[in-house]
Amino acid sequence: MKVEIQPQGNWYHGSAEKFDILREGSTITQWKELAEAFSHQPTELSYEDDGSIHHNGIEKGYLFIVDEPVQFGADIYPHSRTTMEQGAEFLTKRPLKVRLMQEL
Repeated sequence: MKVEIQPQGNWYHGSAEKFDILREGSTITQWKELAEAFSHQPTELSYEDDGSIHHNGIEKGYLFIVDEPVQFGADIYPHSRTTMEQGAEFLTKRPLKVRLMQEL
């Protein structure tokens, strides 16, 4: 699956915990369904060319949206150890304000 980054698009983070500030070094993505899947803390995750995601996570999860502007280079950079397509995951360079979107 090809992930196309929208510079002004939304950024998401999935977690099993609630918070207001995402720590530096956290993973964010513009692929909402990926963040939802990671919120369940899977030990195995895969996806198909059509974007469908399969995982074994069973934890209660939370979906967050980054609630402030994000700039490439200044605030985020590509995840260096990802096993996913380029553009699927980014790491934060600084703490970012987030807003809880949904309990999963």
